[in-house]
Amino acid sequence: MTQALNNLTVLGAGVLGGQIAWHSAFKGKQVVVYDLFEESLQRCQLAHQQYAAIYQAELGASQSMISETQARLSYSCILADVVINADLVIEAVPEIPEVKTAVYQEMAALLPAHTLVATNSSTLLPAQFASATGRPEKYCALHFANMIWSMNLAEVMAHAGTAEDTLRAVTRFAIEIGMVPIPIQKEQNGYVLNTWLVPLLSATQSLITNGVSTPEYIDRTYLIANRGCAVGPCGIMDIIGMKTCYDVMNYWGNEKQDAQLLADAVYIKQHFVDKGKLGLQTGEGYYRYPNPAYQASDFLAVPDMDALEELVALVKPQSLAAAS
Repeated sequence: MTQALNNLTVLGAGVLGGQIAWHSAFKGKQVVVYDLFEESLQRCQLAHQQYAAIYQAELGASQSMISETQARLSYSCILADVVINADLVIEAVPEIPEVKTAVYQEMAALLPAHTLVATNSSTLLPAQFASATGRPEKYCALHFANMIWSMNLAEVMAHAGTAEDTLRAVTRFAIEIGMVPIPIQKEQNGYVLNTWLVPLLSATQSLITNGVSTPEYIDRTYLIANRGCAVGPCGIMDIIGMKTCYDVMNYWGNEKQDAQLLADAVYIKQHFVDKGKLGLQTGEGYYRYPNPAYQASDFLAVPDMDALEELVALVKPQSLAAAS
């Protein structure tokens, strides 16, 4: 019989951790959200208020469904308290190996014997952390996409020591909360989703860092070339969160000794992270929220002729612009 996973603990109250917590509670799970910082938990609770409105508008949730969801959620900064009754712990802390390892090692002695652990890492492998969990056979990856209520996929990746029963229970959990499980047949950084998404976002950021084009025009290019898509790559970065984008680019820039990735990481840090502009979560990143420019009805429209000089000024080589 497949192990039931009804009591969920989410480690990390960031953008995706908060979404996993809210959505799982909406689907009937009892959920505790943990974060080291009280400020992060407060931001998560504010985000959950926003999700309530989104679920009512987009999923047709009733007020009673929202109230029941809220009643299933709790928040704490005390790790021992949040894992004591957990059937499943989903780790969604920053994409920094040392941080993940430290959390697993601290948690290992606190977990009940039956508890399963999954990482929501978007680019790192479960094999990197399996031993730190103290229960490698009960550990795998379960990676979600941002905007979980509409992009309802969950990538399931094992490491060499993952037990089949763990995979069965975690995959069942994904289905129970309305996800489409995506089996990852071998360990690969980036899984399926981020194998193509990270290069897209890295190329986008390089265009901005190197002064080739602006965020708005990069997104216009993407959305015109991919008619029907709702969000371009700069908007996606805002949804993911600038801190996560920085962590990923900084880690892989150092790992690969990639000067461009490191330059992109520095750009994001200086222009966004250091200024508290973390994207959708804080109301500002490449766009301002709740009404980002890319949602305007005329964002992809052919411009009026009165925009001619502005367009020419953007195209004019910088050397000519300085001389004029």
